[in-house]
Amino acid sequence: MTSFMLMAMVLLLALSVPVAVAVAVASIGGVALFTQLPLVVVAQKMVTSIDSFPLMAIPFFILAGNLMEAGGISRRLVEFAKSVVGGLQGGLACSCVLTCMIFASVSGSSVATTFAIGAIIIPAMLAHGYPRGFAASLQATSAELGVIIPPSIPMILYGVSAEVSIGELFIAGIGPGILIGVALTLYVYITCRVKGWGREDREGKLGILPAAKHASLALLMPVIIIGGIYQGVFTPTEASVVAVFYALLVGMGIYRTIGIADLGPVLRKSVISSAIIMFIIAAAGLFSFLITQAGVPAIAGQWISSVISADWQFLLAVNVFLFLVGMFIETSAAIIVLAPILAPVAIHFGVDPVHFGLIMIVNLAMGMITPPFGVNLFAACQVGNIGLDRVISHLVPFVLVIVGCLAIITYFPSVSLFFRNLVY
Repeated sequence: MTSFMLMAMVLLLALSVPVAVAVAVASIGGVALFTQLPLVVVAQKMVTSIDSFPLMAIPFFILAGNLMEAGGISRRLVEFAKSVVGGLQGGLACSCVLTCMIFASVSGSSVATTFAIGAIIIPAMLAHGYPRGFAASLQATSAELGVIIPPSIPMILYGVSAEVSIGELFIAGIGPGILIGVALTLYVYITCRVKGWGREDREGKLGILPAAKHASLALLMPVIIIGGIYQGVFTPTEASVVAVFYALLVGMGIYRTIGIADLGPVLRKSVISSAIIMFIIAAAGLFSFLITQAGVPAIAGQWISSVISADWQFLLAVNVFLFLVGMFIETSAAIIVLAPILAPVAIHFGVDPVHFGLIMIVNLAMGMITPPFGVNLFAACQVGNIGLDRVISHLVPFVLVIVGCLAIITYFPSVSLFFRNLVY
């Protein structure tokens, strides 16, 4: 049954069938052909897969990110980031990374970060003489921080699937997020110095204090969200609702950049994005139920244990496997299907489940910037009005930077667990 479902899913994906539909159809085929279960189980398992309180955070964080974009908060964050690093050669490119780090601390979505920040920063970089392919590659890669820096939708999915504290995952994501942000900034700065790009980036730069004042309410948002979770004032799910109300208050009541007429398109966009993710979760939940019933996790764990004897070998093999999976399967679906299988094996090898969650998320996030299904990459190409073929040469070094950071995160657990151990 498992072999049939995997082959059916791969075939459907090769035919460009949407991920959620491919997973659902493969699972329904497995139920109909290889089990005695009534088909009503399909509906039951898909519903119960999304009937989870922590999953409520997903649509609220998506809505908060869209409200930030519509309310001009993203533009203020770009101005602030440029005031901090814009004085450097290549400062505009560096400000792309810094802005994405800040925006990621509220939106929880890399695609939302790509569109919200890319619509501002890519045209600005082109006006300053940066190659279009470099600008698109930088934006796509920087937006990956949207799922690594908390709050993060994939962290919520991993926490639910692997039964790990979402609050611990959020805190643990701070270290890897900072590491990747710093590494990308260093690479961008060195590249701009070598290539001679961004010599005029300081033009139009505000002073740090005026820019900070202008963006103060936007900068306060992640402090409230992460600080509230850290202090135990509210849960990650409740934090998503707080983020929505704060974005509404700032956008409608203070900045007055969102009107009643603007709420309709924002809500529609958020509902569509949420429905797509929830459909993927429901289908992947059914798939996960079936492979669990077939005993795949236990068999996989026994096989891995018999072949691999050391934890470092296991982590290396998992990273190679996840990198390949991330290229072809959407991140949310991959986490829901694979986390229940791999997390128990990781624990068997003595790997902290929170640490392993960050390894999975950082690795699968690379799938967002690698063909053929790199959603961030396609979004950045759309914003930058450039073909994929002109981006690849600029993209490869960014992928190598992320791979280097992943190696550090994998074999130095303190990068992920330092802040977690301070709090919990």
